[in-house]
Amino acid sequence: MSHPPPMPPLEHLDPARFETPAILKKLVAAHRQLAELKGVAASVPNQSILIRTLGLQEAKDSSEIESIVTTHDELFREAVALDTATASPAAKEVARYSHALQVGFASVRNSGLLTGNHILEIQAALEKSRPGYRKVPGTVLRDGAGRVIYAPPLPELLPGLMSDLERFINDASGYPTDPLVKMALIHHQFESIHPFYDGNGRTGRIINVLYLVKEGLLDIPVLYLSRAIVRSKSDYYLLLQSVRESDRWEDWVLYLLGAVERTAAEGIATIQAIKALLMEYKHRIRAAHKFYSQDLITNLFSHPYTKIDFLMRDLKVSRITATRYLDLLVADGLLRKRKFWRNNYYVNEPLFRILTGEAPPAGE
Repeated sequence: MSHPPPMPPLEHLDPARFETPAILKKLVAAHRQLAELKGVAASVPNQSILIRTLGLQEAKDSSEIESIVTTHDELFREAVALDTATASPAAKEVARYSHALQVGFASVRNSGLLTGNHILEIQAALEKSRPGYRKVPGTVLRDGAGRVIYAPPLPELLPGLMSDLERFINDASGYPTDPLVKMALIHHQFESIHPFYDGNGRTGRIINVLYLVKEGLLDIPVLYLSRAIVRSKSDYYLLLQSVRESDRWEDWVLYLLGAVERTAAEGIATIQAIKALLMEYKHRIRAAHKFYSQDLITNLFSHPYTKIDFLMRDLKVSRITATRYLDLLVADGLLRKRKFWRNNYYVNEPLFRILTGEAPPAGE
């Protein structure tokens, strides 16, 4: 099997080719939605709530693209570590994705850069191991007749290709084009390099949102393109390949710009719904209970599920007190108590519905 020649750096693409009327029009729409998403997210008093809750949804959708499928209930239970022995392998993988996203966000926030080492850290958190770049040929793509249509670069080329990509990501002056266009180019190049044994697709989708944070288009990683890609999975892979075969970069860029626009609009609606629900809970708990606090609200909205141990930790109260608080909130209809194996946990059902579009499972 013959391998392709070394991949040229992205700087070899003429930036002017991405100044078509269609791309410029789509850029305006995508930036408008992205700016509104950034503003709405900033209006939530504790933005860590959004990172945790929305990050889990992105983890689920991104993993589903790779056929790693879990239920929301499994995922939420694994994320609060109620009983890791009962979690499915898929739920554990999705929870690791959420952790990897937070690892990457911390690195970008602290350094202002998105480096090759950061990408290695993200992939290591995702896979829970540190194999580094692959030392064997990557998985080839074949058509229906079994013919090879794409073979990733050979292992010895990976350090140089990733170094080129790192420079492209972090050198704002080296390629004069819109950062959303650059994000699309970076994503395609990373997926084509395919530098790791596993987790390339999921790592690449984490890079997307972290690049937007690095560029200041978002303050926190709350634009999650995976849901849009799940809905158009065949188009996603077709367009990835069309760039390799027919140099159709413009079509690829338009596809991802459309995904940014749609995903940002959905994110705005989701965050507005979370904010409205948070204010409702705040007023109802404050009116009925002296134990109201901002720490309590943060606990109830950082995750659709909570448990006694978490309330003890966050409010610094005894087990008896934490249990009493949660049971009173259940009596008020603000939470629902569920039992799974040996564990009691408490479900914020309206938050569950906002995040998933589903009703939570019935109690056991």
